[in-house]
Amino acid sequence: MRRPIFAANWKMNLRRGEAEAYAGRLHEALPALPAAEVVLFPPFPLLAVMAELLAGTPYAWGGQDLHPEDTGPHTGDVSALHLLDWQASWVLCGHSERRAEHGETDELVAAKVAQALRRGLQPLLCVGETEAERESGATEVVLERQLSAAAPTGGGAWTLAYEPVWAIGTGRTATPDLAQEAHAFLRAVTAKRLGREQAEALRVLYGGSVKPENSASLIAQPDIDGFLIGGASLDPDSFLDIIRRCASVRPSRT
Repeated sequence: MRRPIFAANWKMNLRRGEAEAYAGRLHEALPALPAAEVVLFPPFPLLAVMAELLAGTPYAWGGQDLHPEDTGPHTGDVSALHLLDWQASWVLCGHSERRAEHGETDELVAAKVAQALRRGLQPLLCVGETEAERESGATEVVLERQLSAAAPTGGGAWTLAYEPVWAIGTGRTATPDLAQEAHAFLRAVTAKRLGREQAEALRVLYGGSVKPENSASLIAQPDIDGFLIGGASLDPDSFLDIIRRCASVRPSRT
């Protein structure tokens, strides 16, 4: 069974008071919340807050990034050990904004995925093409390169997210058919590298301007197993609305 995942990436948004109010809404919604895996990725200063507020709930949380090493002279970076101190169980690796704004290479992303797995964190590996790459017909080349470079081969739980860069924060969304095409391709590449069984078990999330209004049509696609949600996740009611709408379409995969 591929259990759906709904991941909220707050990026560099929300402050402590807003995070506390958000956690309150999650607590209120919990009794009626459909069966799904819910993961929050708050800014680093809020991880300790969320760990305190969500302790004992089925909600999970993680870091938006990590350094490939445990310790060292890396000003401004955060290690897997710090994330574990905050009871994090997930970490984003290779988000398009890290690749674009911080120059993260495929090799660096691969090192971060490996470090996450070494320390018992579940990496959410992000891959995706820019608008120029899509228009030039290079989408599959880019996706296969990014996935092949960083996909773990030695075991351990991990998840994949397809985030078309041209759709992030732009209001543009891939059509359900377009998103399904990319997801099916990524699953096929995974099958070539890791075998069909692992590919079929891998959860592949879509991340590209997901909103309540388009979520149900996207989750109905056979290879879309949930979402990595940015802007729409900053409002807890919007985030919860997405989860509820999707549950009515397809609560689980086989």
